[in-house]
Amino acid sequence: MTAQIQSLMTDLGHRARAAARMLALAPGADKNKALRAAAQAIRIDAGVIIAANAQDMAAGAAKGLSNALLDRLMLDPARIKAMAKGLEEIAALPDPVGRRLAEWTRPNGLAIARVAVPLGVVGIIYESRPNVTADAAGLCLKSGNAAILRGGSESFHSSRAIMTALVGGITAAGLPADAVQMVPTTDRAAVGAMLRLSEFIDVIVPRGGKSLVARVVEESRIPLFQHLEGICHTYVDGAADLDMAKAVVLNAKMRRTGICGATETLLVDRACAATHLAPLVAMLIESGCEVRGDAATRAADRRAVTASEADWNTEYLDAIIAVKVVDGVLAAVEHVNTHGSGHTDAIITADAGAAEAFLQGCDSAIVLWNASTQFADGGEFGMGAEIGISTGKMHARGPVGVEQLCTFKYRVTGAGQVRPG
Repeated sequence: MTAQIQSLMTDLGHRARAAARMLALAPGADKNKALRAAAQAIRIDAGVIIAANAQDMAAGAAKGLSNALLDRLMLDPARIKAMAKGLEEIAALPDPVGRRLAEWTRPNGLAIARVAVPLGVVGIIYESRPNVTADAAGLCLKSGNAAILRGGSESFHSSRAIMTALVGGITAAGLPADAVQMVPTTDRAAVGAMLRLSEFIDVIVPRGGKSLVARVVEESRIPLFQHLEGICHTYVDGAADLDMAKAVVLNAKMRRTGICGATETLLVDRACAATHLAPLVAMLIESGCEVRGDAATRAADRRAVTASEADWNTEYLDAIIAVKVVDGVLAAVEHVNTHGSGHTDAIITADAGAAEAFLQGCDSAIVLWNASTQFADGGEFGMGAEIGISTGKMHARGPVGVEQLCTFKYRVTGAGQVRPG
């Protein structure tokens, strides 16, 4: 790591800490004004952002990025409108800062309240998806936190154009420009320096592939909201309606194959395999999805290829799915807990007892009954947006929105009480 990179990152940290102190005291109306102004700036700068994205897309294609990664990278007018709308939806949320999470009075008259406060400075390290720039900035701003963003090199020009629009809106509303900062270099050494800024950054959010998360976990001196890969499952139970199963499985896998909530493994109950397996596999193959299956799956449709042991542990982020027949809901739960990443898993069934066994048994951040795993999204949960899906179990789990970007303090009010000796 060069002294220049270290100096650059330390300067970002100093500025973020100063901005965080101001944001922690900012009225909700000011934060909402900044978010709406940032949304309008993104709409106005849509042409500039699309032109910057075209640079990134051309460079990505030249580097041989997969179709799934190019889809994550691509911005069009609809996605830019969605970014702006997302900021306005965050602005419309209740202010998470200052919420009284609990309060009680002790026998000695002390009144104690647990009150939500910002975390301080949030560092977000992400890959490919430039829309994360707006989502992360908006969520941090609403929750009174300063943000330091380090996007992937593939989306550098897109993220920088979005950042310019965001800062314009934030400053127009009278909040500090350093409320949201972007690491201005693609040098990988900047990530290492960022992970050591424990004096300035209160939490790190890694949002990307397995190698990025592994590096952050290994090197960080700062607490993490860990966002592991999305090895998501859909289990079709013996009591599943076939038409519902087909609709949900197709959406869960093929709506967008490159997102972390896409189903990567389909499990089918042996009790319905004779009627459900072949139609499900045929539907997937005919929609352009490669099926890698066990012996029962290959017997149901010869177009399926043989699944290896590694397939049960793979996040494809592509039009590929692993398919396996299991002996009932408990075997499905065992498979999910053994091979999944604790992200999102779903059961399709008309049997409430089977659903309860699955929902209770799966050790995942998000579990669904009769719904697509692609609903694993803060926006779909009514949270406005998300900074990521946390698969850890400390503080935040599942979609990380404005409430999860707060911690708390205890406010104690007395009337002159002293503690007895």
